[in-house]
Amino acid sequence: MKIDLIAGARPNFMKIAPIIKEIEKQRKRGVGIEFRLIHTGQHYDRNMSGSFFEQLGLPMPHVNLEAGGGTQAELTSKIMIGYEKLLLESPADLCLVVGDVTSTMACSIAAKKLQIKVAHVEGGIRSGDMGMPEEINRIVTDSISDIFFTTSATANSNLLKQGVAEDKIYFVGNTMIDSLIQNRRRFMKPKVWDELKLRDKEYLVMTLHRPSNVDEETKLRELMMAIINETRGLPLIFPVHPRTKKVLSSLLIEAPTLHMIDPLSYLEFNYLVERAKAVITDSGGITEETTLMGVPCMTLRESTERPETVTIGTNELLGINPDAIAPAMSRLFSGEWKKGGIPEKWDGNTAKRIVEALLEYI
Repeated sequence: MKIDLIAGARPNFMKIAPIIKEIEKQRKRGVGIEFRLIHTGQHYDRNMSGSFFEQLGLPMPHVNLEAGGGTQAELTSKIMIGYEKLLLESPADLCLVVGDVTSTMACSIAAKKLQIKVAHVEGGIRSGDMGMPEEINRIVTDSISDIFFTTSATANSNLLKQGVAEDKIYFVGNTMIDSLIQNRRRFMKPKVWDELKLRDKEYLVMTLHRPSNVDEETKLRELMMAIINETRGLPLIFPVHPRTKKVLSSLLIEAPTLHMIDPLSYLEFNYLVERAKAVITDSGGITEETTLMGVPCMTLRESTERPETVTIGTNELLGINPDAIAPAMSRLFSGEWKKGGIPEKWDGNTAKRIVEALLEYI
């Protein structure tokens, strides 16, 4: 059995690494399973993708489609054309995609049109927000996939409502959590730790990249000033996503507590997150990591495709109104933030369950 593993953007690498490690374990036992790692090139900045191969122990990709940037349509078309050409030259038995980025949808479509089966890791998650490109990617990918690996009972329910047969759904857990557990002891102290003399639980981490938060200058300024005004003098560490950096360049926001830095590697970023007093973000994946590490998390979005991080974990949805930040910060600093728990099957064994299911399926 030959499986194509698709990775293109930062979250994909954390999700795919445990699967590769498990496939390699099976191969050492003599199981007839092969993989081809396809890097679509969706993220082409080294801090956004390149260092992940080294830090997560990933082999270098067998193929890099070098899709680069561009609009949603441009990127989708470049990935589809590149992957289709590869499959025509050298077919696979299965295309395994992870998450909900453009690469996920584009490779699923290219494979399915060539009658190659598609497996979707993180199938069934939904935010209900069609303004998010990721939501469209999820819906399209799930509509054509043959087998689904889910992170929660909610995702299972979403797929069943969509009409997916129950025997195609495997509730396996979360491969991003596999990566976090496998690498937690290897977290690396970033330079900013010593440069700013940071101390455990005495600083905040922030990330922002959603169009609803960063594309409009006035909105971004209001959000950032609301956060800065509530830091109580603690440093606010802000690794700036390339998308956000373009807008910030014209805003000239400055404050003694605000420290805007370049994107960090996976091991460095999670070193900061694990020791932070809280994280303020609009990322879905970070809410999963804070849940496992027990770090308070404030999400600047109206909805989430990962409701278990709110109902079980340490995450709370604040929405995108800057007025919601002060009350949340007040609860944080008064010690009233919820403790949170760990969702079912977030135990580090998700990749093992996925590979065992694949061996049964094909």
